[in-house]
Amino acid sequence: MLGAVQLGVLAACIVLFVPMGMAGWHLSRNKMLFFSGALFITLAVGVHLTPYFPSVSSFISSSSEMVPSVAVASVNRESCISLLHDIDFHYQESENNDTSEKYWNWIGSKQGVVECDFQKLSRSDASELLNGSWVAVAGDSQARLMVVSLLELVLGTEKMDNVRGDLFKRHSDYHIMIDEIGLKLDFMWAPYVSNLTNLMVEFRAKKSYPDVFMMGAGLWDMLHVNNATYYGASLKMLKDSVMPLLPVTSEFEFVDKEAMVRSPHMFWIGMPTLINARLNTEEKRAKMNDAMRFAYDEELYKSKLVWKFGGPLLLLDIHLLSNRCGEQCSVDGMHYDKVVYEAAVHILLNALLIKSQQKL
Repeated sequence: MLGAVQLGVLAACIVLFVPMGMAGWHLSRNKMLFFSGALFITLAVGVHLTPYFPSVSSFISSSSEMVPSVAVASVNRESCISLLHDIDFHYQESENNDTSEKYWNWIGSKQGVVECDFQKLSRSDASELLNGSWVAVAGDSQARLMVVSLLELVLGTEKMDNVRGDLFKRHSDYHIMIDEIGLKLDFMWAPYVSNLTNLMVEFRAKKSYPDVFMMGAGLWDMLHVNNATYYGASLKMLKDSVMPLLPVTSEFEFVDKEAMVRSPHMFWIGMPTLINARLNTEEKRAKMNDAMRFAYDEELYKSKLVWKFGGPLLLLDIHLLSNRCGEQCSVDGMHYDKVVYEAAVHILLNALLIKSQQKL
């Protein structure tokens, strides 16, 4: 089966060598020139008319797509993304046994994880990957903790301590430009899904899209609204506002050229495991129970917002990570030690490497 390039080469060979062969059979010069010209015109017309014959053009396109290396690479990318959350946490006691350091790593014994070659990125590697990028993060306190972890990786602990106070101003936005690598990072306080939908509408109106966009909301909704059905309806509206920012719609039809040029890498920050007994108010313990958390998770899955369930956003599964880290990783039952968010940031960065087919 031949692709378009191979067909062009074949046509050129026919035009060149067939008349030469005919000359070898002692045909007259005029007959040879007539045949050569007719052959050239026929092939030229055929090439230009091929796109108007679906059966022929589909045959050529399907033939060119059936390249084994491309197909294998695509399968590997999807399988690697599905393994990104295969992470274990472990602890190292201090010499006095009064404190312990928490660590994380991918489960190296799994064959798929080994083949995917996931990396804990260094500061220089993360800076190289995000060089010149616009990263936007929107959501509640979980999203803010993701920003802290990302900035600690890119800036280093000392510089991060200098900006921590501004970042943790209560219920406020935060913006920083890291000139050394041209990284623009915006955090938008958006505790409800409707806030996220409004942001999508603003991006669409301005035709200005971040390169990487992390978002997530649910904890405030669970506490102050406490209605899973309403939450699910909000997620579906959010999905509808996200789809125009992507290069294809759910029906795989192309949308506007601006979205095709700047389609952001989008991630959903999942809610953490809730440890009811450690929640610090009676209202939280009453409303943020296991049954309600399960109902909210079900609405997220049914909305088809996340990739795992047929949606456009890759899930950063904080629930899974926090559950594996355990109760000892949380003080207040809903926010976790930095090791959990550090692991989530490296999942995001490795997902970017996989999707962009890069290797550091």
